Amino acid sequence: MQNKIKKLTLLLVILAGGLAARDAAAQSKVGTSSAAFLGISIGPRAVAMGGAFTAMDGDASALYYNPGSIVRMGKSQFVFSHTNWIVDTNLNWIGLVLMLNSSNAIGLSITQLDYGEEEVTNVYQPEGTGELWTAGDLAISLSYSRMLTDRFSIGGSAKYIQQRLWNESASAFAIDVGLLFITDFNGMRIGMSISNFGNDMRMEGKDLLKRIDIDPEHLGDNETIVGNLKTNSWPLPLFFRVGVSMDVIKVGRSKLTLAADAFRPSNNSGSVNLGGEFSFSNMFFVRGGYKSLFLESAEEGLTAGIGVNVPMSSGYTWCVDYTYMDFGVFDNVKMISASVKF
Repeated sequence: MQNKIKKLTLLLVILAGGLAARDAAAQSKVGTSSAAFLGISIGPRAVAMGGAFTAMDGDASALYYNPGSIVRMGKSQFVFSHTNWIVDTNLNWIGLVLMLNSSNAIGLSITQLDYGEEEVTNVYQPEGTGELWTAGDLAISLSYSRMLTDRFSIGGSAKYIQQRLWNESASAFAIDVGLLFITDFNGMRIGMSISNFGNDMRMEGKDLLKRIDIDPEHLGDNETIVGNLKTNSWPLPLFFRVGVSMDVIKVGRSKLTLAADAFRPSNNSGSVNLGGEFSFSNMFFVRGGYKSLFLESAEEGLTAGIGVNVPMSSGYTWCVDYTYMDFGVFDNVKMISASVKF
C-alpha cells in the first residue's frame, strides 16, 4: 500500500509539473488567461498566513487551496467570508465541508465577485441613457476528499466558472486535484494541488449580434442580415501549488505553526508565500505572513490577522476571523469571516 501511495504521489507531481511547463511554454504569461478572479486568495485565516495554506488543515477554506486536505478537519464547518476587494469591488465566499465519517468528506464552495453597477452612456447621451450595466464573476465547486491511510489523503473538485459583463457572458468547467501527506518528522505536512484544469472561455451575448451588409458595393442585396461577432477563446489560469507546514513550538496550550508554499500560475511568474499562526488554547489566534515573495512588480505583500473560536456547550464552535493585507498602490484589503464548526 505504501509503495502504491508513493507511486501515486510521484505521478501527480510529474503531471502537475508537466501541465505547468506546457502552459508556461505555450503562453506569454501576464494577461493571457480568462477568469483572473480565480487567483484571488480565499479565507481570512489562509490570507493572513500569506496564502501559504496548501499543507494546512482544519479550515473549510482549504477547499480553494487543496481539496485533498478537507477530510482532516475533524469537524464539519460552514463559512461565510466577505472581502472589500480593490477598486470598490466586493468578494463573497461561502464554504461548506461535511464530514461523512472519519475517512470521507464532501464540500461545496461558491465564489462571487461583484463589480457593482454604473450608468450606461454613449456618444449621444453622455449624461446617461437611464440604463445600468453590471458585471460579475462566479465559481461553484463540489469537492470530495478521502483518507487512503492515516497519513495520506487525496481529494478533488469539479467546478463551474462564469464571467458576465452586462449582456455578455462566458462559462467553463474545470477540476482541481490535491493531496496531503503527514510525515514522521515532527508531524510535518506536505501538500500539493493543481487547480483550474478545464476548457477555454469565450464571451457570447446579444450585443455581439450586429446587422451587416456583406457587400456594400453591390446594390439590391439584403442590408439587414444579422451577423455574430466572434470573440477569442482564452484558457483558464492553471495553478500549481506545493506547500509544507509544521507545528514548530508546542508549549502547554500554546502552539506556533509555520507554513510555506511555492506557487506557480500559468499566467504569471512563480512566487513563494510564507505564513505563521500562533494559537492559545485553540481559542485565540494571531497570524502573519508575506504573499508573492520573489514575484517581480508584485503589489501584494505583508498580511496579518486575528481569530477567535468560541466553543459552546451544544458542541458547536463559533469562529470569527479578520485579516488585513497590504496591496501596494491599491492601499489595503480587509477580509472578515464568520463560521461554525459542528
